[in-house]
Amino acid sequence: MTSSHQTWMITGAGRGLGRALAEAALDAGHTVVATVRGETELPEHERLTVMNLDVRDRAAAHDTVRRASERFGRIDVLVNNAGYGLIGAVEEASEDDIRAIMDTNLLGPLWLSQAVIPIMRDQGGGHIVQISTVGAVGTMPMLGLYNSTKWGLEGFSEAMAAEVERFGIRVSLIEPGALDTAWAGPSMRFTSPSDVYDEQRIELFGTAEIPWPQGDSGGGTTPADAAAAILEHVASDDRRLRVLIGDDAPEQVAAALDLRRRDYSRDPRFPGE
Repeated sequence: MTSSHQTWMITGAGRGLGRALAEAALDAGHTVVATVRGETELPEHERLTVMNLDVRDRAAAHDTVRRASERFGRIDVLVNNAGYGLIGAVEEASEDDIRAIMDTNLLGPLWLSQAVIPIMRDQGGGHIVQISTVGAVGTMPMLGLYNSTKWGLEGFSEAMAAEVERFGIRVSLIEPGALDTAWAGPSMRFTSPSDVYDEQRIELFGTAEIPWPQGDSGGGTTPADAAAAILEHVASDDRRLRVLIGDDAPEQVAAALDLRRRDYSRDPRFPGE
């Protein structure tokens, strides 16, 4: 894979990081197939094709990938970006809450990955980019259901990477820290709150109000900067599976891994202890 003209397919491209990725790929001279569920803020562009797709629908995911491949002859890069956050204690989450986020954040990327692998294998290679999070390494209270979807994403993607490498297909897990996007704003969803967790909500978020008051997103890496880093990685020969995005990401991952290692090291059989 090189930085020459490619066909990119990006899910959840209507806003936030997905939109920034689409714009960055277009600016780099690539053709972009952007999938959205509803309205989009993407500007018209001669190398941009917008397709409606609910990633939860396996048949629709396969059909959309097929149509994109037939139209442009190939798909070089698939970016599984569609997803959302869910705030709430595990106890609070309803079956609908849980199934909805699993269908979108975990099964959606799985359906798209399954659909694109035969195409990439036939064309001699490609790159599947999974938008994950540092929360796939460690968790925090009130984000357990969101974290679980990304842990699952990383689980199947790591195995898949070893399975498809022989076909010339790369897999990358992008692990951003804080992103300055609508993820924590209008895109955030909430469980029905129980007042027994109000104190913890205040400690973590500064408010027990659900949904929390709309305001600034709280800073973080801008979508444009994150998109530029992802494009740079795709264009490079960097073969690592996990890629950290944002200045805060390395420290968060190091803390999570240290906590896990401290647990394992209490077993006297653990190597190096």
